[in-house]
Amino acid sequence: MDPSTVKIFDTTLRDGEQAPGNSMNLAEKVRMARQLERLGVDVIEAGFPIASPDDFAAVQAIARECHLLEVCALCRTLEKDIRMAWDAVKDAEKPRLHTFIATSPIHMKHKLRKTPEQVLQMTKEAVSLARSLCDRVDFSPEDATRSELPFLYEVLAAAIEAGADTLNIPDTVGYSTPEEFGQLIRNIKEHVKGIDRVIISTHCHNDLGLAVANSLAGVVHGARQIECTVNGIGERAGNAALEEVVMALTTRKAFYNLKTNIRTAELYPTSRLLTSITGVPVQANKAIVGANAFAHEAGIHQDGILKERSTYEIMRAEDVGRTGNAIVLGKHSGRHALGNRLKQLGYAVTPEQLAAVYERFVRLADKKKEIFDADLMLLVEQGDAQPHEYELKDMTVTSGMSVKPGASVVIIDPEGREQKATGTGDGPVSSTFNAIDAICTLPNTLTEYSVTSLTEGDDALGTVAVRIRTKDGHTVSGDGSDTDIIVASAKAYLAALNRARAVQNLKIHPEKPML
Repeated sequence: MDPSTVKIFDTTLRDGEQAPGNSMNLAEKVRMARQLERLGVDVIEAGFPIASPDDFAAVQAIARECHLLEVCALCRTLEKDIRMAWDAVKDAEKPRLHTFIATSPIHMKHKLRKTPEQVLQMTKEAVSLARSLCDRVDFSPEDATRSELPFLYEVLAAAIEAGADTLNIPDTVGYSTPEEFGQLIRNIKEHVKGIDRVIISTHCHNDLGLAVANSLAGVVHGARQIECTVNGIGERAGNAALEEVVMALTTRKAFYNLKTNIRTAELYPTSRLLTSITGVPVQANKAIVGANAFAHEAGIHQDGILKERSTYEIMRAEDVGRTGNAIVLGKHSGRHALGNRLKQLGYAVTPEQLAAVYERFVRLADKKKEIFDADLMLLVEQGDAQPHEYELKDMTVTSGMSVKPGASVVIIDPEGREQKATGTGDGPVSSTFNAIDAICTLPNTLTEYSVTSLTEGDDALGTVAVRIRTKDGHTVSGDGSDTDIIVASAKAYLAALNRARAVQNLKIHPEKPML
């Protein structure tokens, strides 16, 4: 491996997906994996196959679909985990196995209920088995930053001796600081036997808001792989954000003297795709991909930008795939022109996909005077309803100061039947949701509702994001876009209900990995 290159190990589909509200079905995971391949990540951690049949199927599908990168499956240091992970990933052109076990006193005593000697032996046996099946093996000592250093060194050396080619150092609970984490990586390089034969990786959580800073500190002290997620999604406060670590290394190349294989112009489209799939928006002030990341409102800033862009911008929006340019497309434009613009925006669509997008484009052009690039991105990302899901066909709403709010909806159910229902509530949104509930009959509590204008003009496309908690405790999200915010609300609510139905059908393994 080129020592000046930092590998990007993306765990959006594993660590990111298991956070509340971020669940994805198989088709969505494959769609996201294709975009990660376009983005240029070096490794995709596609899932935790032992967790459920759906997780296994998703890892297997991604392994067969993605050929330009390594496809990795996570497994505990248990024979059944390792063999199932290998069965899921073995068809990949570049398969990888990632096995882990906790090494901190608190985890060994209270979670594993194992002695250090048992953990050491399990590490040796698991890595040896994984290496006998697969040439590429990662090993992670879970909760490494709270582990006793002599024991941590011993376990890591044993993993190298057993055949691991990458050692991933997790800050599992986001407890470390950049100075501490950098020193830990340096200590590992100085004290672990055989360390010069392997790559050191980082996996930092964001509980104190330091995941990106810790990851970069690890790189400064010798790590050459970063485990991260798109938009920083993940357990609790999330993981190191892929787009932030990449642009830090890119923008401050003179400082780090390192590079990645990421196509940075795909960062924003990748972020938007993930938001579209999960229904979980990023905050406006989010670095790199937030709505305000390249916005300037203060007069002094605006004046400086107009005179010389570098006065207040250290990156170009175009470098991360963002653009505010309007396009000359309208209701009379042809699909060839639309296809060319989609290609310029980085979307590789088949003729069939272009035809579907064009239909949605024509419907939108009837409502909007100007079509912007952001509109097109939403049209591509929306897609059509997946088979076996509820789909909104039509709706009407009444509301006002002197009338009782009410809504009627027409929905195509998973069996393809057209169903109609009405509902009332405190306003048009609650009336619409109640009408939908009369058909979908999935008890839940609405926990979040937000509206964002993602495009320009007084006829802008608005996106509604909702989050619901089902009766059995699952939290899922959904989003929908339309020029009519009530219609967007109905689409978002249906998307969340469809996702909740899918989650209920999974057989989830009781123990999720907490790297």
